Amino acid sequence: MAGHLQKRSKNSWTIYIEMGRDTEGKRKRLCRAFKGTKKEAEKEMARLLLEIDSGQYIEPTKLTFGDYLLNWLTDYGKSNLANTTYYSYQKIIEKHIIPEIGGILLQKLQPMHLQKYYSLKLDSLSKRTVQYHHRVIREALKHAVQLQAVTRNVADAVAAPKPQRPEINMPSIEKINEFLVAASEHQDWSIIYTTLLTGMRRGEVMGLRWSDVDFKQKVLHVRQTLQRLPKIGFYFAPPKSKKSRRPVVMPEALIEVLKNHRKKQMENMLEMGEHYQDNNLVFCRPDGTPEDPSRLNHRYKDLVDGIGMNGFRFHDLRHLHATLLMEQHVHPKIVQERLGHQTFIITLDLYTHSIPTMQREAAEKINESLGKQIQSLMAGSNRENKKGSNREAK
Repeated sequence: MAGHLQKRSKNSWTIYIEMGRDTEGKRKRLCRAFKGTKKEAEKEMARLLLEIDSGQYIEPTKLTFGDYLLNWLTDYGKSNLANTTYYSYQKIIEKHIIPEIGGILLQKLQPMHLQKYYSLKLDSLSKRTVQYHHRVIREALKHAVQLQAVTRNVADAVAAPKPQRPEINMPSIEKINEFLVAASEHQDWSIIYTTLLTGMRRGEVMGLRWSDVDFKQKVLHVRQTLQRLPKIGFYFAPPKSKKSRRPVVMPEALIEVLKNHRKKQMENMLEMGEHYQDNNLVFCRPDGTPEDPSRLNHRYKDLVDGIGMNGFRFHDLRHLHATLLMEQHVHPKIVQERLGHQTFIITLDLYTHSIPTMQREAAEKINESLGKQIQSLMAGSNRENKKGSNREAK
């Protein structure tokens, strides 16, 4: 089996691979257009030759969308996606996309197929979830274009559903005080207070180690997160993004909380002796093993439901932290850094609209700055109008 290149124009080639003869004795030849340098074309030709030689090559005209997605998950996903992302993609592809449109030939896939799929899924899934499906499909087809399995990304021609940003409704000061009292007697009091006083994500708090706590500098360092997947179990992963890997300055109240928690943890460690599995985790089960985040959520739900704060999720502690900072006029850039958002625009977009007092204060400040001058001008204008009216009357 041999292959050669034919130049078509600058950085444009045709790859020819001789594949012997078919059962009728006719010559079989693979022709594939390629855009790139000669070196890149040679590399692509070598890849095709290897696939054909090993029996892994599938003619694009016979490749279904479902088969392509599974191949993409294996060839690209396992080495380039985070574990949580990979398994979420796998679930979407196997449970939703393949049963509905997986049988369509990849080269025959059209925008109308995707639009129909999204409409169908909106009957049972939220707009945000269907939007996520669109992101998966679009990402997979982007690589199909790069591999020249298709000539265009049909997902670019389809508008994904646009979910409305959920309202962030914060409890009243009275309810917050009631919550703090109830939390002080809860088994997860130290986790709850740490989340509320830092705005850290649940996985970041559960992945916190004592080596990440600097009492002298009064700083927590977010360096890893605790994750759990069905086929893997518990594992530690890097933070969500580069901005998520950050220092978070501790308020004095949190220092006292953590020192108290550390003391009790040491006492428990001595009692358990060799049965204690020391993972250096700040928050863990009594035997030192990682805490199950889902169990934490269930216990937390029982706490808030018990005081009439139904629907106030554990993640809302992070929202409450940010909202309180914004109400206290902490600069959005500082709030962004504490939360680990990519940009402070995200922080502003999330929280400023949920704090009506900020709108009122903005109106008061603009009035202080320009109000007296405008009122003076209006008064002068009214006097001139009155004089003009009097002259007309005479």
